[in-house]
Amino acid sequence: MEAEAVKSKIFEILEKAKGKKKLKEKDIIRITSEDLKIEKDEAKKVLRDLIEEGKLCYSYSGGASSVEIPSEEYLKEKGML
Repeated sequence: MEAEAVKSKIFEILEKAKGKKKLKEKDIIRITSEDLKIEKDEAKKVLRDLIEEGKLCYSYSGGASSVEIPSEEYLKEKGML
């Protein structure tokens, strides 16, 4: 499967959950791989690439980490905007 299609699916999943539920990395990988019928390793690689590029970020709350689409404030702070 093309990486762009996987990226789009990951963003779609995160957009739906935004403001409702924080998703863990493993949840995003599981949902993406099930919906697109790809290996979990492929979904994991694309997710990690998005995090390294700064298009997604980890957040920590209550001792648990989750993955989110970064806010404009965060991007400005990191010098990405």
